[in-house]
Amino acid sequence: MCGIAGLIHRGKSSNVGEELQSMLQALKHRGPDSTGYALYADNDGQNFILRFKVGENVGEGSTSVNEDESVYNERKKLVDKKLSELGATIVKEEKLTPYSFRYEIKYTQDLMEFSKAIEAIESVEILSIGKSLELIKDLGDATAVSERYGLGKLKGTHGIGHARMATESGVDIKSAHPFWGYPFADVSVVHNGQLTNYWNNRRVLENKGMRFMSECDSELIAVFLAEKMRNGATLEEGMKESLTGLDGVFTYFVATKDSLGMAKDTMAAKPLVLYESDDLVAMGSEEIAIRSILPQEIDTYDPFDGEVKVWQI
Repeated sequence: MCGIAGLIHRGKSSNVGEELQSMLQALKHRGPDSTGYALYADNDGQNFILRFKVGENVGEGSTSVNEDESVYNERKKLVDKKLSELGATIVKEEKLTPYSFRYEIKYTQDLMEFSKAIEAIESVEILSIGKSLELIKDLGDATAVSERYGLGKLKGTHGIGHARMATESGVDIKSAHPFWGYPFADVSVVHNGQLTNYWNNRRVLENKGMRFMSECDSELIAVFLAEKMRNGATLEEGMKESLTGLDGVFTYFVATKDSLGMAKDTMAAKPLVLYESDDLVAMGSEEIAIRSILPQEIDTYDPFDGEVKVWQI
């Protein structure tokens, strides 16, 4: 089932953290297991923002056991050591939860090799790298995750988010959306639907050197687009190729540092409602998400089957 939401302010900044929280909370009934945000914030663009986790928050009542915080701290030290070896300089670091960190770093080399080196450390996963992207995902509903990470005051131009009902994989952070468009800075994807050619496509992409961190079918979209862009395609070209390259029913959103896009499969089985004005584009799995930030009378519409649209800031 799941619920997805996205918005982009064209020509101005807004409180996107609070807005996306409202939209995702309105879609809580579609996915109570986990919530994820990809927010494009008003950062100075000088340094990379590296968000990573060193373990999982399995939550109370789980059959799994939370690892001791000392284990998280040891893994964090290994990340710091590896960053130094790679020639990255840590400008600022924040410990957001016992298992989740946000670093600002200076780094000028290849992001793919950088990411592979960091993720070679046991249980370490990079959630995102970007100059403006702030990707946060965790167990719980939109309000709980927003409050846990202090997203309510985050200002920026656009964002996408996801309320997840686990169907294809487990209830854990690595299977939660959004997915980072590895190895590209500032690229993120959320998805509602099911992909039926996941394993065939995954094997092909892994043989080309692409990386998967979960067994969630939705991650395939991010990797598929990343591989196309890695070989010279524009974002929109990659999205159009996905309509024939991916089998199943799907609606997905993709965001970059200055754009927001949506794609809907040719069967159009997954719902999407869209609002567009000169200043704002907002869309979600249900109109209730849009009306959570635009309670006044508005006109919305459903995109056509097989449609791809991209909006710029």
